[in-house]
Amino acid sequence: MGLLTTSCWWTRTNSVSTTLLPCRKSTFMGGEFIYIYDAQKVLPTKLCSGLRLKTRAFASRKSVKKLRSDGQPPKSIVDSPPTKDNYVQDDNMVDSFENSAAPNSATIPSRSTVLQACTVTSGLIAALGIIIRQVSHVASVEGLPILDCSTEVSFGFEMWHLELITGLVVLISSCRYLLLKTWPDFSESSEAANQQVLASLQLLDYIIVAFLPGISEELLFRGALLPLFGFNLKSVLLVAAVFGVLHLGSGRKYSFAVWASFVGLVYGYATIVSSSIIVPMASHAVNNLVGGILWRYTSNSSEKL
Repeated sequence: MGLLTTSCWWTRTNSVSTTLLPCRKSTFMGGEFIYIYDAQKVLPTKLCSGLRLKTRAFASRKSVKKLRSDGQPPKSIVDSPPTKDNYVQDDNMVDSFENSAAPNSATIPSRSTVLQACTVTSGLIAALGIIIRQVSHVASVEGLPILDCSTEVSFGFEMWHLELITGLVVLISSCRYLLLKTWPDFSESSEAANQQVLASLQLLDYIIVAFLPGISEELLFRGALLPLFGFNLKSVLLVAAVFGVLHLGSGRKYSFAVWASFVGLVYGYATIVSSSIIVPMASHAVNNLVGGILWRYTSNSSEKL
């Protein structure tokens, strides 16, 4: 809880000099005034040419309690005489605090904002993928020269797909770890993306932001666009490039787009091999979760150091 100290100063001006006289000092904390000090009687109106109001904000009541336990009174305007330097120093402190706090609050969204954006965006992407699959199915039935996406890439699952999913998770997670250690630009881009999405989340929220994008993005890119463009290696390259470009922005540089293109290439090839959208969906979601948990662990470890 904060501690607020206010002081008023009367300015008396004559032909020779200007004198700054204290009028009233008050301390406000926890919803009530806990200290009032009258420095002197109210001056006659004709002697007062101006009124200055100054406020100080202390970090927390905890710091005040600590000073009292050490036998030291809390520092406030009462402890020091009013000088011009005090006012300048206090103004600089307030300005520096506001300037340092404003960027953080603007760049890191709240937990509810992140979860809402993730849910809405994933829902729209999944809806687009389903629409493309349905349209391609209807067009194929009507005899148009379009591949049926739902037939080329199904929701089927076989036991050997589990081994393929495990291999993809190990491959992608290992490559990400190596790039984070050897490519500074990619490390900065990844940090910016994680700060944007994960910084305000709780640990269980990672499941939501890992699985919703993983499922919806694979449904659109590998489950709809990939078979629509031909279901071959050329289509894999094209869809992977589009997937990488769409991962630019929010602090993520070209290095992150290159990484996303590589990941899209791997997932696309796995989709052709398995003919199942479950394989890239599961791999993508689990890799997102692993990356998020590792980032949280390393961030907490660095803060403790």
